[in-house]
Order: sequence, then structure tokens, then C-alpha cells
Amino acid sequence: MEYRNLGNSGLKVPVLSLGTGTFGGTTAFFQKWGETGEKEATRLIDISLERGINFFDTANVYSLGAAETILGKAISGRRDKVIISTKATFSMGDGPNDKGSSRFHIMKALDDSLKRLGTDYVDLFFMHGFDPGTPIEETLSTLDILVKSGKVRHLGASNFAAWQLMKSLSVAEKNYFEKYIIYQGYYSVIGRDYEQELMPLIEDQKMGIMVWSPLGWGRLTGKIRKDGVVGEGRVKSGGLDGAPPVDDDYLFSVLEVLGEIAEETGKSIAQVSINWLLQNKTVSNIIIGARNEQQLIQNIEAVGWTLSHDQVCRINEASKLPVIYPHWVGQR
Repeated sequence: MEYRNLGNSGLKVPVLSLGTGTFGGTTAFFQKWGETGEKEATRLIDISLERGINFFDTANVYSLGAAETILGKAISGRRDKVIISTKATFSMGDGPNDKGSSRFHIMKALDDSLKRLGTDYVDLFFMHGFDPGTPIEETLSTLDILVKSGKVRHLGASNFAAWQLMKSLSVAEKNYFEKYIIYQGYYSVIGRDYEQELMPLIEDQKMGIMVWSPLGWGRLTGKIRKDGVVGEGRVKSGGLDGAPPVDDDYLFSVLEVLGEIAEETGKSIAQVSINWLLQNKTVSNIIIGARNEQQLIQNIEAVGWTLSHDQVCRINEASKLPVIYPHWVGQR
């Protein structure tokens, strides 16, 4: 397993981590992702550790805490052997303070997560989204307190716009607060928006990205065909809720190229898609999901080999997006 620095930190992490969005399935939304229980989750973690993956990503909102509870039980007795990241910001209840990035909510959310996980600290704590209703200084000063208390070791930001991330980094620097050292965001062969605004910022600030949904909400698993047939999995179960729209012609033209390269390499379309992401130097880690052992092993086998320069260029050309303003100004 290849290891890279986690963004702007000295922490070494495997290039793949196991996401726990499929754990629990106790809410209607997350049931479409998966319904992995404690026994199966423990087996997935066993397989991950056997293959060099000791990094597990979760969030309080995943099945309203059930994913954290299952993860905590699955790693019981081996906390010192794993790296855990969790998140807070999104709604965990109906009360006015049950969401957001206020001091009140962050402190309660972290304490609740620690109880569910059965640990007294997390290695990485993300703000799951930007909260425009809370002063950035309040959020960052609270996170700084949590790092100094030992409950959190590193900080990350997820789903922020580029300006929101840059402003947060500036406020932290000005006030000598702990900074976000990693960004977690959506990036895939069919979702390359990240490259236009966020990636240049992350390069400039010497951060990195933890990629979520590297297979584009299941569209890059190889289960979608042009004839309309869809194989069993997240897409067929309705897991595209909340997914960004992708034009069919664009999708199938990309899948055609990925299919050609899959044949050339003897790999699957999913494995080619994940390996393509690893060629981007800003990628610190890719979060893979799995409903079962077979899916997990297949995704893990996306590493340990490398696409050729020609193959990367062909994927780049097939999946390129129109350049947004102002980046096209002055281009010829």
C-alpha cells in the first residue's frame, strides 16, 4: 500500500481509506447506500488492515450516528492501530442548535461522536460544510481549543467553496489558530470541477484532498450500460439522490474510453477510475466504499499499478470540462 502525507501535515496515511457511509442504513437516505451491520463491518475492517489500509472515515450524520457506533464497535481493542476521521456541521436533530459550526454545536457534536466511537480522541475532525450563519472566528477558535485539549489531532474542511476555504485559512493564520490541513471533496473522472478553483488553491496552500465518491455516485462502477441496463448496486437502489446531473452523451463517451483502457490494463472501469485520481499530485487519499467484501477487495486492487501517460491523457481528453470564467480569459 502506498502512503502519502495527509495534506499539510506530517501524518502518513494510505492512499485509500474505507468510508463508512454504508454502515448502518438506519435512515431512508443512507439505506440506499448500504445496510452494513457490525459483523460485516468488522470483516471489512479486518480485510482493510490486512491490506495496509488503517484509515477509516465516518461522520455523525451517517445514519444519524449509527455508522460511528458500528465503526467504534468494529475497531474495539485496536484503536491504537487505526486512524479515524469524523465530521460535524449537518443536522442531527430538529433543534435550532442541532446543526452548524457554532461553538455550542461543534463541542456537543464532537463529544457525542467520541462516545459513539468509543474513543477519547479523533485523528482528523472535519467541518462537513461551511456555515454562513456562524462567524469564522468562532468556528476556528473552537476547533483550536479542541486540538489543544487533545480531543482532536488534525482539522479538515469538507465541501467548502474556494473562497470559504481561503478565508478560513487566512483567519486562522491571523489569529494563530490551528489550520485546516486537508480538504475533503468530490472529485472523479466525470466530476472535475475541483480542478478549476479548489485545486490551484490547495496547491498554493500546500494542502491536499481526500476524495469522496471517486466513482461518481456509482456511475463509474461499470454497471451502467448505454442500453439502459443497470447492474445491482447503489445506482439501481436509488443512490443517485443528491448527485450532480451528468449528461448521458458525456457519461457514455467517458465510459467508452475507460472501457478501452480497462481492457488494455486487465483492470475494471472502477479500478481505472480510482487509479486516474492517484495520478493527481494534490490527492492525499481516496475514500472507497464497499457494500461487501468483494467490492472492497476490487477497489483496493486499484492501487499497486499505474496508468501510462498516454492512458491518462486519453482519459483527460474524454472527460475534460469547459473552462469557467475567468480562467478562459486570455487563453488562445
